Parts: sequence; C-alpha cells; structure tokens
Amino acid sequence: MHAQELRDKTPEQLREQLTNLKKEQFNLRFQQATGQMENTSRMKAARRDAARVKTILNQKAASAAAE
Repeated sequence: MHAQELRDKTPEQLREQLTNLKKEQFNLRFQQATGQMENTSRMKAARRDAARVKTILNQKAASAAAE
C-alpha cells in the first residue's frame, strides 16, 4: 500500500481501511499465539499500513482545520 493511494481516498474510506487492518492485526496475533502463522512478516506490514493510514487521516484533519 502506497501513501499516494491513501491520499486519494476519503476520510471515511480510510477509517474503514484502518478498521480492517486492526482486525487483520488481531487475527495475525491470534495465529501467532496458536502457532498457525506462516508469514511472520505480514504482522510488520499490517502494523506499518495501519500507521500509514493514521498518518494520512491526521494530515487530512490538519489541512481541513487550517482552511
């Protein structure tokens, strides 16, 4: 997921994507705890994607407040 793709989305779409990423993180943690996880690098990617979405949301909120 690239930041430019996220900037093109609306804040509502970003919040929905953040919710989906949080659910994915939960499922990945559950898989790791039960020993079923195959791709351990996906945890790091999901965490970074969620941070990227939060950053874009904060940027959009700051630009809306400045206007």
